[in-house]
Amino acid sequence: MARFVFITGGVVSSLGKGLTSASLGALLQARGYSVRLRKLDPYLNVDPGTMSPFEHGEVFVTDDGAETDLDLGHYERFTGVAARKTDSVSSGRIYQNVLDKERRGDYLGRTIQVIPHVTDEIKDFIKIGEDEVDFMLCEIGGTVGDIEGLPFFEAIRQFQNDKPRGHVVFVHLTLLPWIKAAGELKTKPTQHSVKELRSIGIQPDVLVCRADRAIPEREREKIARFCNVRPEAVIPALDLTSIYEAPLKMREAGLDRQVLDAFGIDVAPPPNLQKWDDVTDRIHNPDGEVKIAVVGKYTDLEDAYKSLNEALTHGGIANRVKVQPEWIDAQIFERGDAAAYLEGFNGVLIPGGFGERGTEGKIRAAQWAREREIPFLGICLGMQMAVIEAARNQAKVKDAGSEEWNTDRAERGEKPVKNPIIYFMPEWLEGNETVERDREGDKGGSMRLGAFPATLTEGSQVADAYQDLAISERHRHRFEVDISYREQLEQCGLMFSGLSPDGRLPEIVERPDHPFFVGVQFHPELKSKPFEPHPLFVGFVKAAVAQSRLV
Repeated sequence: MARFVFITGGVVSSLGKGLTSASLGALLQARGYSVRLRKLDPYLNVDPGTMSPFEHGEVFVTDDGAETDLDLGHYERFTGVAARKTDSVSSGRIYQNVLDKERRGDYLGRTIQVIPHVTDEIKDFIKIGEDEVDFMLCEIGGTVGDIEGLPFFEAIRQFQNDKPRGHVVFVHLTLLPWIKAAGELKTKPTQHSVKELRSIGIQPDVLVCRADRAIPEREREKIARFCNVRPEAVIPALDLTSIYEAPLKMREAGLDRQVLDAFGIDVAPPPNLQKWDDVTDRIHNPDGEVKIAVVGKYTDLEDAYKSLNEALTHGGIANRVKVQPEWIDAQIFERGDAAAYLEGFNGVLIPGGFGERGTEGKIRAAQWAREREIPFLGICLGMQMAVIEAARNQAKVKDAGSEEWNTDRAERGEKPVKNPIIYFMPEWLEGNETVERDREGDKGGSMRLGAFPATLTEGSQVADAYQDLAISERHRHRFEVDISYREQLEQCGLMFSGLSPDGRLPEIVERPDHPFFVGVQFHPELKSKPFEPHPLFVGFVKAAVAQSRLV
């Protein structure tokens, strides 16, 4: 039976509950324990799939097709444990499940209430797979006191009493702000946060206190006294230059030891943190630097491309260089020459996105990288823009574009795309079964989501990068490249080097005569890890390093 750790937060959001959870998971794993991490989000959306990146940041996709919170990306990157649909749930999903049961008559005509029906649904979710691992780490989104989060806090309060004594531990994350006028860290926000938590029946066992400077021993003792924890269970979490320092710093502060003590585990294997030592050494002692232009649509919020940013860092770790990404709004290329903005960069990356806005700028950026022989990586929409660029400027397919743009054009009273080489595919093969989707259906339901296999062309750049001809990658998109244009485009030097097993869906394009020019329909960044960098990012950064030495 698994032991459960619940990670909660107070005072303000964005303190780093996800990184704390991921770091604790990595530390327990380093001691030889098996772990699984999951996220319970209080918002009423069923999942973040239809939320704007400016609202929620990146949507992280699992192998089994769940659209989840970006914190699951941290969990995977730090532990290497692939997330599943059962590792993320929202209030919306919980209430939907309860109401579906009520409609089916599962409650036998009873009055449906938050307690016990909603809280029982939450507890049932938490228990999924509890016999598979030694430790289950569950992060509760938001902050204590949020009205929408109350059912989750009530559920985990009950859960502690449902389990045998010593099988549940609470870790609470708070803020210690530095007040410049007073010249000291203030503990009152932490005290009030813990008071709020205790008022709903939860006593934290370990406190993790975020601060921008060292916490004096006197303040730690004061926090311990007022919050009813031991002084050694007040763990400082200071600002870091790299998130990949977190496991080592948390270990140094004693987080894993205090959690094990709270469980009554006095004897535990010592942690093996060699791989984290290597990662941080490579980050802090690079042999050089490369500049990458990320030409995107949501560049005002880096969290919109969280996994992408980390995957670039991982590519740098593998090549022992610092990757310096610069986020550039694609729309600026529509007002001027791309060269004016892209000169001096060692590589160009065009990430995914939705809608027509900024696409013409992305097409110009892909053209610049092709003509200047600058390393290029196009992901999802980025691949599609590279294909459209080749169709327009090399294959002379007039007005080549995407069906996706027609909705925006109709609203503006404009004509639809004349030659949509990117189109909505209503069905595809998944194994031996045909999967159909409705263009007018729910937004999430019309997507190709999750892991799909692809077959690579022997001798291609991507086959060399993967060192394999059969791969599986995660997808999140509605539109596909039309395979009927393959011959025209390959005559222009754009090779279709990766296809779905049935040969109907283009998965990868590349230019064999280019130092590195690869476009992929999937999202490789979702599977990259600091100690296991994705091969495409390794290859892309390696090409950027070679380009930097030519300048």
